[in-house]
Amino acid sequence: MLLTTERLVLRRFRPSDAATLAGYRTDPEVARYQSWQSPYSVAKAQYAIESFAAADPDEPGWFQYAVELTAERAHIGDVGVNLHDNRRQADIGYTLAPERQGHGYATEAVRAVLEHSFRVKGLHKVSAECDARNVASYRLLERTGFQREGLLRRHSWVKGEWTDDLLYGLLETDFFGLETTS
Repeated sequence: MLLTTERLVLRRFRPSDAATLAGYRTDPEVARYQSWQSPYSVAKAQYAIESFAAADPDEPGWFQYAVELTAERAHIGDVGVNLHDNRRQADIGYTLAPERQGHGYATEAVRAVLEHSFRVKGLHKVSAECDARNVASYRLLERTGFQREGLLRRHSWVKGEWTDDLLYGLLETDFFGLETTS
């Protein structure tokens, strides 16, 4: 599985990615709004990569792309896609190493996954959910065309506190700028 952009390659995870995966998932600012706990050990990253390797991007469930910066051949983050059982909908999530944030890499990677999801897989809708305090995450969603569809107040118990969750969705017709006739 390989997607390419001007500056990135989105590929399967490799065992050699364990140290960088553990590195950015350990960063407290990166882990703050995520389900995992920091620190995130290399052993845990190795186990995660084994799970990622077993996933099939064409079957329902999560598939995790490693995001690699082409110029440096450096693993800088990941984008996950959870294909629903109906194979017409999916959820998306993303994480980027803190030193790589602010350069448009996450936007570029998410757009590549969306393009593939709609154009190649023929998905109808991609959804995302994020902590309402995670401004960078919801701004990325909005930059890539997602529409805010809802707010779940004090919905998730994360790291010892109730958090508000924002719900986002992107329809195929919106992604391609098509008009709907419903």
